[in-house]
Amino acid sequence: MSAVGFDEVITLDGPAASGKSTVARRVAAALAVPCVSSGLLYRAATAIVVAAGTDADDPAAVLATLGRHRVELVPGVAGDVLRIDGRDVTRAVQSDEVDAVVSRVAVHPEVRAWVGERLREMPAPFVIDGRDMGSVVFPRARHKFYLEASPEVRAARRVGERAADLASVAEAIRRRDHLDARQLAPAPDAQHLDTGPLTLDEVVDWVLARVRGAGTP
Repeated sequence: MSAVGFDEVITLDGPAASGKSTVARRVAAALAVPCVSSGLLYRAATAIVVAAGTDADDPAAVLATLGRHRVELVPGVAGDVLRIDGRDVTRAVQSDEVDAVVSRVAVHPEVRAWVGERLREMPAPFVIDGRDMGSVVFPRARHKFYLEASPEVRAARRVGERAADLASVAEAIRRRDHLDARQLAPAPDAQHLDTGPLTLDEVVDWVLARVRGAGTP
């Protein structure tokens, strides 16, 4: 039995470079539960669209194409398994062909809703990060966290990952925040944390303490 029981979903939301993906992986590992990658479902949708020759910019056509296939994302501690019509395509969707089209497919609200439906079909427990996991996809989840940090702090993290100009990266993050504004709205019952002044270990410990009931919101 996992540390949070068999019926628990933990959501971590927040803007780009807030640390949610890394924290999600660390929290899941500490609790011995799967860490779900919703991005695999967007890749599955894109792979289906590409294989069918469907116009990626036509949301109605994309949705109709997806409706002809069965897509499953099976969470596991050792890694998620993605299946299309019963076939394991976890590695196959990590391709340049999918990379070139996935942003055009993922932009459609209809596709986001389709992804949300697939995510809600998965068995708990698991940890999942994103931009609208606690507010839209799993509004009834008991453990919801919203990680945030200033654009300058997030830019510094990105610059630390690769050579780039700090000011230009901070401006790019602000533009991304503006575009993602609707998806960035936190769930009203989410617990907020400014990760800016904290180390990764401190953020992970903060989340774990609340999941385990050792701290107060």
